[in-house]
Amino acid sequence: QALRERGCRSEEQFREVLREIEAEVQRRKQLPHQSVERRAIISKCYKPKHPEVYTLQDSFLAPEFLEIERFCTSPGADLQGLLSYLESFSDKRIYRLPVFTEQFCQALLDELENFEQSDMPKGRPNTMNNYGVLLNELGMDEPFLTPLRERLLPITALLYPELGGACLDSHKAFVVKYSLHEDLDLSSHYDNAEVTLNVSLGKEFTEGNLYFGEFNQDPSPVPKYIEVDHVGGRGLLHRGGQIHGALPIASGERWNLIVWMRASAVRNRLCPMCRRKPELVEAEGFGDGFTEPPQGEELPQTVNVCAL
Repeated sequence: QALRERGCRSEEQFREVLREIEAEVQRRKQLPHQSVERRAIISKCYKPKHPEVYTLQDSFLAPEFLEIERFCTSPGADLQGLLSYLESFSDKRIYRLPVFTEQFCQALLDELENFEQSDMPKGRPNTMNNYGVLLNELGMDEPFLTPLRERLLPITALLYPELGGACLDSHKAFVVKYSLHEDLDLSSHYDNAEVTLNVSLGKEFTEGNLYFGEFNQDPSPVPKYIEVDHVGGRGLLHRGGQIHGALPIASGERWNLIVWMRASAVRNRLCPMCRRKPELVEAEGFGDGFTEPPQGEELPQTVNVCAL
């Protein structure tokens, strides 16, 4: 029925679509193995220009972020108190907060450009972002991204309790790049995440604002969109299911750090993408953030490839 609604009429059209789906399934099945191979080569052969940026340090974090962290870990911290530190947008539960210093953003960008100019193999973030870097392949997961996610937990616990904000236990992190001769914009979509952090790293650019619509489970006949501009070193926190996109840049080059944060306690019950009980396959690393339930609980059915 879904294919018919999208214009499939003849048997040949159905067969062609099924061939494309099967090819995409096979491509996705290979992605984890290819990523492991790339990471091994990078670990062995790549010489970082700024090795210090691979390990999270307090000096990388904006003083205001450290102040917010202190508040959220103090006795009696509550949502209303936290909101006094944040910039809120509309009623869509989108919040902006300082994350990194300008000096760190510059050093990280210099490192990423050095990697881009190397002859190392490069995986790209996803099918919508053709330029950028998968940070786990650079070896940044354990020393940088996991500590960053864990330091965000006291904040997300207050902002998104129903989405597992207190138990975000895995992530997928990447940097996206937009420029006039590469990716210009990003179509409307929602993330494979419970909570997303989007930090503006720079560089110089014009236009390219983010826009946000409805939550994916609250369709509206006339969606209301709001625009949010980028502020260097500051990050936006939003629900992964919030429909959003990026308008075209008009000049320059824009880089953003994206961290999809996931709570297995939430997604083990219901896949956030297909809204069904997950069907799992074994995966390297975090996979898509699902975990096997504790012993004694029912295991999700195992299939050849996740519906994602």
